[in-house]
Amino acid sequence: MSRYNCKPVLYKPEVITSQKTIKVRYFNNEVEKIKPICNGDWIDLRAAAPVHLTAGQHVLIPLGVAMQLPAGYEAIIAPRSSSFKKWGILQTNSIGVIDESYCGDNDQWMMSVYATRDADIELNDRVCQFRIIKHQPKIAFTEVETLGNKDRGGFGSTGTK
Repeated sequence: MSRYNCKPVLYKPEVITSQKTIKVRYFNNEVEKIKPICNGDWIDLRAAAPVHLTAGQHVLIPLGVAMQLPAGYEAIIAPRSSSFKKWGILQTNSIGVIDESYCGDNDQWMMSVYATRDADIELNDRVCQFRIIKHQPKIAFTEVETLGNKDRGGFGSTGTK
């Protein structure tokens, strides 16, 4: 059974205490609606319009949604594992971060990409995925002369095997 054709599990409302609700505004009726996931933690997002990419070009791919995230949460957008293989795109800045204040009616989510080759992305192609996470807790920094721990050998020193 595919991850989108799975049967939803019905829970009694009093059992679900950590479920979050996200309001979604779609920018057009052609974009497939976001589907719940049954396996994994990441939710697919789709191109909201056809996009022609030329090698060396930077493009903002419209994802066709604006969302109101739960208070205290932010979204992380990352490419799907097949995005580079299919289209030769790299997400600029490696990931996208959308904070909870980006929730206006016209705050459409976008995927910022760099094209390594010419490619065509079609309407509703699954180009990226997202998950929500809690905001980082408040932290303080204390300057010290030594950390008092054993060195591991330097950055990148653990080898390749």
